[in-house]
Amino acid sequence: MVVFTRKRMVLFVVLLSLVSGLVHLAITSNYRLRLSWDVDTPLYAKRPGVMLQRPLWRFYQWEPVKSLEPLRPYANPRGSYPVPREKNNGFIYAKIFGGFAKDKSFGMIHFISICDLVAISRLLNATLVIPEIQESTQSKHISHKFKSFSYLYNEDEFIASLSKDVIIVKSLPEDLKAAKKRNEILTFKPKGFASPNFYMKEVLPQLKKAKAIGLVITDGGCLQSLLPPSMSEFQRLRCRVAFHALQFRPEIQKLGRLIVNKHRESHKPFIAYHPGLTRETLAYHGCAELFQDVHTELIQYRRAQMIKRGIINDELRVDSHLRRDNGSCPLMPEEVGLLLRAIGYDRQTNIYIAGAETFGGQRFLIPLLAMFENARDRTFHAKAELPDLVGPETHIPSNNFQPSPVKNEEQLKEEWNRAGPRPRPLPPPPDRPMYQHEKEGWYGWITETDTEPDPSPMDLRQQAHRLLWDALDYIVSVEADAFFPGFHNDGSGWSDFSNMIMGHRLYEGAASRTYRPDRKVLQEFFNMIRDDLYHPKHNWTLKVREHLWNSIAEEGLVRQSLLSKPTSFLSHPLPECSCRVPSEDSHQVKGDDGRLLYGGEVDCPEWMPRKPETFTVWQTVEFAKIENNGSSENGSPVVERPESDDSVEKSSTSLALDQDDEWDPND
Repeated sequence: MVVFTRKRMVLFVVLLSLVSGLVHLAITSNYRLRLSWDVDTPLYAKRPGVMLQRPLWRFYQWEPVKSLEPLRPYANPRGSYPVPREKNNGFIYAKIFGGFAKDKSFGMIHFISICDLVAISRLLNATLVIPEIQESTQSKHISHKFKSFSYLYNEDEFIASLSKDVIIVKSLPEDLKAAKKRNEILTFKPKGFASPNFYMKEVLPQLKKAKAIGLVITDGGCLQSLLPPSMSEFQRLRCRVAFHALQFRPEIQKLGRLIVNKHRESHKPFIAYHPGLTRETLAYHGCAELFQDVHTELIQYRRAQMIKRGIINDELRVDSHLRRDNGSCPLMPEEVGLLLRAIGYDRQTNIYIAGAETFGGQRFLIPLLAMFENARDRTFHAKAELPDLVGPETHIPSNNFQPSPVKNEEQLKEEWNRAGPRPRPLPPPPDRPMYQHEKEGWYGWITETDTEPDPSPMDLRQQAHRLLWDALDYIVSVEADAFFPGFHNDGSGWSDFSNMIMGHRLYEGAASRTYRPDRKVLQEFFNMIRDDLYHPKHNWTLKVREHLWNSIAEEGLVRQSLLSKPTSFLSHPLPECSCRVPSEDSHQVKGDDGRLLYGGEVDCPEWMPRKPETFTVWQTVEFAKIENNGSSENGSPVVERPESDDSVEKSSTSLALDQDDEWDPND
């Protein structure tokens, strides 16, 4: 009887342990399902009669950043600000190289240079002549209906918007044109970080003497980024130029709004992603080994050119993987896709791929496209409309690579006979045969010659077209619900496309979701899972998510100010070009040099609205889908916010100063 009781007790304990294990396993599986790395599971799927259990972080994917909502764009002059006089010290004309120059394709350099030119003209009390953008004038085959500046921007709006700041004309007077042809006008080539003292002491005397001077800008800007506090009005003038006066020509604006509206019509938010993978960026930072085959050779050839011309003071061959770990190299599209999945964006998230050039082409975007099926670029959204931007152009034959002619047997024998005395060493083993696809395309020269050929007419035309594609992507990226840069804030002295986008989004809507990741920290995270990228542990996902959350808030702003503002003021126009509405959370962060990195904005004027504009109305749409399973309260589908034509015309990327809202110098 006792033995039977013991058996029953043992059996009871075993069954109890088994049931306990099954319960714990079910709880663990449910937890892993809710916080799963597999984001392919529908975000809002729920079973009938069961409350939806969703991670808290899902709610905040598209919300504005609460701590930054009190900031408002406010670049109006403050205090005494006299209107420029028609009789001044003379004329300034300039030629801008950079945007897609052969050695310095680091972004919208012409954009920064124009803002600096306006500030210099105000400083010297001079009249500014509409500058020439050389990337368009070098191409002799673009449409005849456009001049250099008007190829991108609206000249009339530019002149009218800055009429209270600087006098701007379209050309020099006839007598000065003649003097320019006779080389009687002195031309300066200022450095990218020239100080105001250089212009006051070196340029101004020559301007007063000759009534005109020329500037050749090649280093991405011609005035230092950080100016003394007494020159805050010049910083605000830069903001008015960049974010209001520089309005793209109507055809570019119309197409940009068309792409944005196509995204809005899907009733889903969208992310703009700029890879930053340009050949010049990769060569400058020594990232050649991250690529393969001919791409590595092309990057190294460009790096050798930069070393020869003194742009780089470094060795030709460096450890690219070490540079990547230091955060010097752009994030690869595959890495960006993994980061977006870690944040919580699902497979159906709309991603707009910006950038006129992605080195390596679609081949390196394949992993990102595999993770996000709605990742598209401008050619997908407006393929039929793109030719309308360039206007009527003359026909140019296709730029087919012509390999060296094949030598016949008689020519080979003749070379053998002229090769010198015998005996001769054995010839080297034959090289790997070159296939035809390796000789075709713009990179085909590397298989035949040691030097890169000069740009063909088609190459020059494509360089001019890239200006248009960058302008188009600029509009869409500023309007996007979120922006993720593949490369920015490198601290090397160069400004890039992503920096300009981040600065504009910070000015127009500081609370918008703009990611400012630290690439060095991210590479440390990736090195933890380098052997198994697609199956990280949950703790890894939480660390990445926390870093990216911090990058869109104050922590990211402070880091951006430390790295990017010393090289480009427009990438971080705080606090000079902003104001703050009353709020409980208001504090200042200063750097080691005493410079304000965050905070310190003036109080906004009374006429400015107290409540921020809704940067992303999609938060409301997504919440309605969660609670009503895709329907509104009355059962009808969720409808996009109404957007009139007037609101579209006055969007944040119109870059125009409304005539009815012109600032008063006495404000």
